[in-house]
Amino acid sequence: MTNAKFMATLPRDCCAGVAVFLVALPLCLGIAQASGVNAIAGLLAGVIGGLFVALLSGSRLSVSGPAAGLIAIVVEGLANVGGFSAFLSAVFVAGVAQFCFGALGLGRFASCIPSTVIKGMLAAIGLLLIVKQFPVAFGWFDADANPMGGGTDARLDTPFGSVSLVACALALLSFAVLWAWDTKWVRRSALLRSVPAPLVVVALGIFATVAIDAWSPQLALPADQRVNLAPIDSLAALAQWLTLPDFSALTSVEVWRLAGTLAIVASVETLLSLQAIEQMDPMRRSASLDRELRAQGVGNMLAGMLGALPITAVIVRSTANLHAGAQTRASAFVHGVLILASLFALTSVLNLIPLACLAAILIATGAKLAKPSVWFETAKSGVDRFVPFIATIAGVMATDLLIGVAIGVACSAVLALRSTLKQAFVIETRAGEFVLQFRKDPSCFIKAGLKDRLGALPDGSTLVVDASRADTLDADIREYIGEFARRSAERGIKVRWRDAAARAPAELARNEHGEWGRPSPRGNRAFDHRVLE
Repeated sequence: MTNAKFMATLPRDCCAGVAVFLVALPLCLGIAQASGVNAIAGLLAGVIGGLFVALLSGSRLSVSGPAAGLIAIVVEGLANVGGFSAFLSAVFVAGVAQFCFGALGLGRFASCIPSTVIKGMLAAIGLLLIVKQFPVAFGWFDADANPMGGGTDARLDTPFGSVSLVACALALLSFAVLWAWDTKWVRRSALLRSVPAPLVVVALGIFATVAIDAWSPQLALPADQRVNLAPIDSLAALAQWLTLPDFSALTSVEVWRLAGTLAIVASVETLLSLQAIEQMDPMRRSASLDRELRAQGVGNMLAGMLGALPITAVIVRSTANLHAGAQTRASAFVHGVLILASLFALTSVLNLIPLACLAAILIATGAKLAKPSVWFETAKSGVDRFVPFIATIAGVMATDLLIGVAIGVACSAVLALRSTLKQAFVIETRAGEFVLQFRKDPSCFIKAGLKDRLGALPDGSTLVVDASRADTLDADIREYIGEFARRSAERGIKVRWRDAAARAPAELARNEHGEWGRPSPRGNRAFDHRVLE
């Protein structure tokens, strides 16, 4: 891009970058809170996605950062590997693996994963978000523990524990705002439509916190129900809060397993997001999938080294970037600069954000991922698509994300094989003859069904084998048909090949002397539609 063109698009990219920053900031904080790590880790992930991945990526619209889809993996990974430093070593290895994926040109294989499995994975992530964030949204805590609220007047005892009335009110208000922003009445207003709903929720939460602190201190939310960022006034101060990876943890199998899970899931989510945003782009601008994987790999290597959450390309921020009128990668870079600036200039303001508001944003995100319409549409598409969808959800909920996806893929493969076996051949009656027609390239797995159907042919009938629609015939199938022809001769059943006779093995053909079972001098071309008796 020439300097003149860059300067011409820069104003629009800067405006788009501001819009994406306003969307990304609450999501970075919320994802960090849901993952059980310091908010700085979420903000650093946004900075890395904006400052580094944006420059290395070939996509003009894609925006990277911490993803809600990785929360479940992060939470489980932290518990399994024994701490954040060990977790960061897995993030670094995952980045190396992603870079290798791109270097080896594996980006195109993302399309091999069935769409129903991807939908099931996203729906399961949505359900996990709802389940995990529901207690946070309502300030839930054990009845036997010290109250998390400001006092007994700020909580309500229930059979399941106590809830914070202030957190409940803020969560319900946040849900109302998020719902209202999706209604047609708000969408009609260009001004309201230009303001991201998560930003409105965060702004209301900050206002409520300030108001309650000033007018009703006894109802004030404690520090553990708000964002808790340490004051940072310089790069040196920021460096003190960075967590370094513990590479000695790479001796643990769990760390390598976590790295593999992160690499695969982050890569799939990135490629799906990239393809989705390209389809929404009116100009249909495309980018190299392999280059995107290499860029994400570098980003996650930096995330592992600097103490940030793992990153992917994310569809919510990318969509906001597109709708804000972004023209180049400069918009994503601007959003990264603004997140970095917020670490220094907005710490005191960010610490006023109630966790209940961030939890409401994540629950709304989860509800969109697992919305009922996805379930109904998948169910209507047939059993072969709905079963892998449900299997993936059940697998993710019962085990972990990678195993759940593997279960869904295996289920899809089994059902696809079942469909292939059912439709591989058909036997029809034509002009007094039975015609065995192969609809697809048959494999040895159809032998059982073929044996049952051929065994039911009446004595004295004629079977015509038509393999014109199959490119190849499995050797087991050809051998079985030849054996059937020999065994059925005493029942008066005649078998002949209508076409594609050359696909039958020479050892089953009559030779030029009419002798069965000897190879023909012409090899596999010996059938010539002869009758096999």
